Amino acid sequence: MTIDINAKEWFDKRNGNSYFCGIITLNYGMKNEETFLMPYQYGYGSEYENEAKGVLTFANKISPNYETLYTYCKRENIILRSNIKRGCKKSELKQIEKDYDKNLVKAI
Repeated sequence: MTIDINAKEWFDKRNGNSYFCGIITLNYGMKNEETFLMPYQYGYGSEYENEAKGVLTFANKISPNYETLYTYCKRENIILRSNIKRGCKKSELKQIEKDYDKNLVKAI
């Protein structure tokens, strides 16, 4: 199994808050590839990885526990690739949600 997390972060200079949005892909490039949305939300640092773990746990793709996603993947021999692009515009984060919704509708 592989887990790929691709997120973008926007910093609201006016209020001093960071927000992120992203896509989680399980088994990238394989026949059983699945994607999940991490919607636009408040968070900074590695919070996007914590959110990814929550999304995958909620979808019953990984087991719930109290360790980090990195530790869980290491223990379970899951390949984890995670990145966040900082300094993005708010519109870029909103576009991730729009694109995800469009692709979801096409799949139905």
